Amino acid sequence: MKIIEITFDDYTITTDKNKMDTVAIHDFLSNHSGWSDNIPIEKVQTSIENSLNFGLFHKENQIGFARVISDYATIAYLGDIYVLDKYRGQGLSKKLMNAVMNHPNLQGLRRWILLTSTADWLYEKYGFTKLPKPEIYMELYNPDVYK
Repeated sequence: MKIIEITFDDYTITTDKNKMDTVAIHDFLSNHSGWSDNIPIEKVQTSIENSLNFGLFHKENQIGFARVISDYATIAYLGDIYVLDKYRGQGLSKKLMNAVMNHPNLQGLRRWILLTSTADWLYEKYGFTKLPKPEIYMELYNPDVYK
């Protein structure tokens, strides 16, 4: 898959897996996210290896991230999206979401999935809605998997 890089001001969004700062991503997910507290770094590395990743960088420092799990034909799961607190309020989350939603290999999908308890306002701008039929949704969820 072709690597995408978008540069603006002192920022870059890239899909190059080799540029992802696994230590920085792990630190945020494990210690600050609230959704994957205590996730082992090996799990983060494996998730990056098996996903389409979008790293947001200020100069050389990774300040944001999003990843997509997809078959690139019918469905995509969007997860682990963040921008560090220090960089919020500057429109960077919108730039990151634009990069994700406009990626050429993610066009024409029948379904996108996103689980979030924050920033509904952001995702709604990209067409995400609450489940219209929550009664057909099922999950196998282990909230203590990293304990």
